[in-house]
Amino acid sequence: MPELPSPTDDAQGDMTFEQEPFLKGKERSAISGDEEYGSINEKTSGGTPEKGTWMARAKRWMQVMGPGIVVMLADTDAGCLVVASQSGARFGYSLLPLQIMLIPVLCAAQELTVRLGIFTRKGHGEMIRDYFGNGWAWLSVSTLVIACCGAIVSEFVGIAGVGRIWGVPDWLSVSLAAVFLMVVAMTGSYRRTEVFAVCLGLFELVFVVTAILAQPDLKEMLKPFSSQPVEDKAYIRLAVANIGAVIMPFMIFYQQSAIVDKKLSPADIHIARADTIIGSFVTQFIMCTVIVTTAAAVWEKEGPRDLTTIEEIADAFSEHLGETTGKVLFSMGLMGGALIGGLVVSLTAAWGLGELMGLRRSLEYKATEAPGFYLSYTLMIGFGAVVAIIYPNPIELEVFVEILNALLLPVVLGFLYVLAHKALPDEHRIKGWYALGVGLLFRYLESSVSRCSLSRFCDLQSCPSVFCVFNSLCCGVALYLVVLEIIDMVK
Repeated sequence: MPELPSPTDDAQGDMTFEQEPFLKGKERSAISGDEEYGSINEKTSGGTPEKGTWMARAKRWMQVMGPGIVVMLADTDAGCLVVASQSGARFGYSLLPLQIMLIPVLCAAQELTVRLGIFTRKGHGEMIRDYFGNGWAWLSVSTLVIACCGAIVSEFVGIAGVGRIWGVPDWLSVSLAAVFLMVVAMTGSYRRTEVFAVCLGLFELVFVVTAILAQPDLKEMLKPFSSQPVEDKAYIRLAVANIGAVIMPFMIFYQQSAIVDKKLSPADIHIARADTIIGSFVTQFIMCTVIVTTAAAVWEKEGPRDLTTIEEIADAFSEHLGETTGKVLFSMGLMGGALIGGLVVSLTAAWGLGELMGLRRSLEYKATEAPGFYLSYTLMIGFGAVVAIIYPNPIELEVFVEILNALLLPVVLGFLYVLAHKALPDEHRIKGWYALGVGLLFRYLESSVSRCSLSRFCDLQSCPSVFCVFNSLCCGVALYLVVLEIIDMVK
């Protein structure tokens, strides 16, 4: 692998505090509202880490955790929940094993953003700019913003769908959601915004209740672990769509920027990793509960069925859970996923543009102190709301968003892998067998999602058996290596 170039001389924006002594206070860093950049634990205890009592340790965990949980809850946004619903209604429990297999994949990708954010104190776009130059940074962030535009529209389409379930006009439900999201982000506090985000995302846990009320057949749930309908092209496409829905490009940008904005330090690395691992299990658990709900409510009772609109999904929940109960629980879960998704996607775009253009870009600032950052955030929200109200065909939109994500994912994962391999301090770089395993996983995801996008427009033939065996072998080896690394991290 070629050597990574040193930060470019023409890179404009924040480096380390020592390199910018002429900046003071909030101007010293566009990512921090404080002059000191230390562990949260150190700041709240006079510079000495809190040790001893379980209450002190619990307090520290609560202070550090957040970015991983938030981004993982945003991962199960409106689009992902629709994909999971369709998976259960069409193929029953067949995609449950895949959701479980994707947990270590998700952990591996997001754990690298934890390392980069904590040990470089820079956002992802800023690092690309500093190490590869403005041209590559503009390419990466521009495509990210385009993908975020598609994603924010899909979130508001989900919100409009929930409104229609209860007879609320699209313009009213979308407008209220847009105002709410703008108010949440303009509190002048990263911590308050994070708490709001977690509260919104926790509404998705209602799908645990729906899965229990649906009374799934446990024997049917276990069958996919021994056989899969791999000969069905529709199943293959939907399986790859689930893979593409798990690792979103905006997640990598968001978590790294959030870690920097929260001012986490190397002392917080272990808790930040645990935050990511816990979030990975939570988001995949939610996906599984949605699959179980529609599989039990639709597939077991009626056989395979396509659910193509939000209203049809709500009706499927209601048929088995009762009209009122089904609609209320589904609306709560989808609305929570759409709102936290909209918040995270819009912040990602604002952080990315701020990093690229050297703007103040922290939630610790008020709107008057960082006008460019909040203007970008507001424009993203406004764009999504307007398009969701007037756009006539949301199905085409979902296809468009998926294609954008597929095109962007190889670029984002490529930058992520190279930066983790070369830009970190030597003792924290990704190396050895773990580096090989992560590299194989990333390559497998890139090829899979690309095939999914192409299959929307052309009928791809089945892969040659040798290619399938090779891909399966690479995935199996990579999963094994990543699981070992995650176990070691937990220890």
